[in-house]
Amino acid sequence: MKARRRIVDAGLAILWVWPAAAAVRMASVTARPALCVSPVPPNRMSEARASGKGRTTGAEVILERLLDIMARLRDPEAGCPWDREQSFATIAPYTIEEAYEVADAIERGDLDELRDELGDLLFQVVFYCQMAREAGRFDFAEVVEGICAKMIRRHPHVFADARIGGAEEQREAWERHKVEERRSRAAHGALDGVARALPALMRAEKLQRRAAKVGFDWPDVSGALAKVDEERQEIGAELQDGGRDQHRLAEEVGDLLFACVNVARLLRVDAETALARANDKFERRFCAIEAELHARGRCPGTSSLEEMDDIWEQVKRRER
Repeated sequence: MKARRRIVDAGLAILWVWPAAAAVRMASVTARPALCVSPVPPNRMSEARASGKGRTTGAEVILERLLDIMARLRDPEAGCPWDREQSFATIAPYTIEEAYEVADAIERGDLDELRDELGDLLFQVVFYCQMAREAGRFDFAEVVEGICAKMIRRHPHVFADARIGGAEEQREAWERHKVEERRSRAAHGALDGVARALPALMRAEKLQRRAAKVGFDWPDVSGALAKVDEERQEIGAELQDGGRDQHRLAEEVGDLLFACVNVARLLRVDAETALARANDKFERRFCAIEAELHARGRCPGTSSLEEMDDIWEQVKRRER
């Protein structure tokens, strides 16, 4: 590792003494395959870095450092015991958590926090790549090459001669590309490839969108709203029968939630985001109830539902 780092440092030092007119081929100095090489005149490195066209930049060097840190953490002899014992399955929950923390930082408009959370999420990608590299399956360079190829393939209006009229037309073209790619992977069903590990609301929306693309959809939102009412009535019927079959109740509640997602989709509302905001609203209003009760020398546990509901309505009126 030290020898490799000295080579990188020496390579960067060459830029200070190389003739200004000469082009040099910049490459990531690493034992990993799939080097990314391109000619860049030394006197244009700053311009290339600013435009994003310079392949060997400070970002690339620091990324190489991150890959080396990950390799060292997983080193069988000198690595971290916790990192060494992890697997794809054990790391997956952390990845989901980090993705939600990225979304939370964006929701709060905290860019400093977003920078840190994006670093945590990037580390998850590097972790998977290191484990895959150890298993001889793929490495970070192959992952990056794959997403580069995919973005170029799915944006022919940018990287080729195709013409796209607008964002909506591009979205439809993107979906067509995805369908073609699924077919090439022998995934022939309309619902093939919708990940089971997605949050339930998000997966419901994706399943509904896929079905809609082949014509299985309500003509408008009124049909979806009627379905919500139908599912609500089925829960009521189940309760009238005694409501002792918990499995049946869970199934009916699931059907109701699925129908609600259909309403959101047809109204062009993201169900996951809408529910997250409803959660925030409930939390904010309930905290206001607690604060008001505290000012009265009370707490929720010693207050009546009527009293708390009255405060809730007052909070609602203040928010309008």
